[in-house]
Amino acid sequence: MLNAAQLKSLSVFAIFAIVGFGPISPGCLIGMFVVAKRPDWFRRLVRGIYDYPHDIDFVTAAETRGARIKTFASLATLFVIDIAPVPVTPVVAFAIILSRPRWFYRTVRRIYGQAI
Repeated sequence: MLNAAQLKSLSVFAIFAIVGFGPISPGCLIGMFVVAKRPDWFRRLVRGIYDYPHDIDFVTAAETRGARIKTFASLATLFVIDIAPVPVTPVVAFAIILSRPRWFYRTVRRIYGQAI
């Protein structure tokens, strides 16, 4: 069963899939913004999508920096790939939102550098 955060996220990425048929990928741009600025609204969204207990493990500054660099590079690569006629980022986002993989949750934790 989908929760409210998943439904909202799927709706937004459905719009991005339609809008993304141009040369600009809004999903990638927002993702790069999230990695660079780490806004609180994204942390709340991830909490809403995942039903995992909030982790209290310590994340080092080096882990945070590394995760941010790798994630930003991945999103930049997706941004370039999305120039193709078929947007890829919304499809990847749909899979993440629907399957809620543990690796994505851990990546967000590392990007934010603290428990989410």
